[in-house]
Amino acid sequence: MTDKTKIKEESQLDAVLKGLGMGCAILALIMPGHVTSSQKRVPQVRAVAAAPAVPVAQPYTHRADFGMEQASDEARHTANWAVYSGDTQGMPFVVIDKKHATVHIFAADGKLRGSTPVLLGSAIGDHSVPGIGEREIMDIKPDERTTPSGRFVTHPGHNATGEDIVWVDYNAAISMHRVRPKVASERRLERLASASTDDNRISFGCINVPIKFYNEVIHPMLGTARGVVYVLPETRDVREEFGSYDVPDAPAVAQAVHTVR
Repeated sequence: MTDKTKIKEESQLDAVLKGLGMGCAILALIMPGHVTSSQKRVPQVRAVAAAPAVPVAQPYTHRADFGMEQASDEARHTANWAVYSGDTQGMPFVVIDKKHATVHIFAADGKLRGSTPVLLGSAIGDHSVPGIGEREIMDIKPDERTTPSGRFVTHPGHNATGEDIVWVDYNAAISMHRVRPKVASERRLERLASASTDDNRISFGCINVPIKFYNEVIHPMLGTARGVVYVLPETRDVREEFGSYDVPDAPAVAQAVHTVR
């Protein structure tokens, strides 16, 4: 082999080797590198859809809460309907049960704040005589001294002597106020204290409230803001008076809320 031939073969071999080296370099760039056991793999994070939330049954609250207080069926009916229907429009409210001479006062959420015996108009009846609010008190005849039934929006106010009162029916001069034991023969304090309701009809129509109850319950709730008063009738049906209806029992409504989604 001549030197010329030898040099030519070495040049060809060198070109082949260089070509192989470039090919390996290109493969290293385009192919993923091999991960050795000493290298840490980065785990892939995959989003997992959250499980749908299961609705939690809420306590049934759309009824009046009398707690342990005893109350007539008509009083319960009216209070439950008032809360359930939203007729109170978010205001505190009072149920005056004339047949039982009792007042029940509730916060805006329907929870009872207190109950007390009261004195009411001496005459049985659910109406007011037209123009009675303009008369002098001694000009009101015995059969006109009623506490009218109905739904009223109260207003804080004062009477002619400056005493703070809660107006129930301003035009008929009917208000809730502290009992005034001015005439000894009327025995108003004794009437309030007696167990019987037969002697609680003595006023000219206003609702006379025990002084302590008025100061601690009535005045804080209605002495500076409006409320709703439901005076239950005594000569006609309560449903006709207010257009009220029996609300569903709590278990029935709770079951409906649980099954209807």
